[in-house]
Amino acid sequence: MLELEAAPAVDPLCPHCSRDLTKVLFRELSGMMGRRFIYFCYHCHKVLGISHRKGFWMG
Repeated sequence: MLELEAAPAVDPLCPHCSRDLTKVLFRELSGMMGRRFIYFCYHCHKVLGISHRKGFWMG
């Protein structure tokens, strides 16, 4: 089993520029299939991930 431990004093590193991720920027992507967000590094602006939140009618 994977163990989880809270680390509030540790900032994660950007996998692209290796700087501390003290701030993550995001932007909503427009579309017909719910709400999508793209997250990117504050320093180098490279993409960290994309999320998708389904609309209430999609289940």
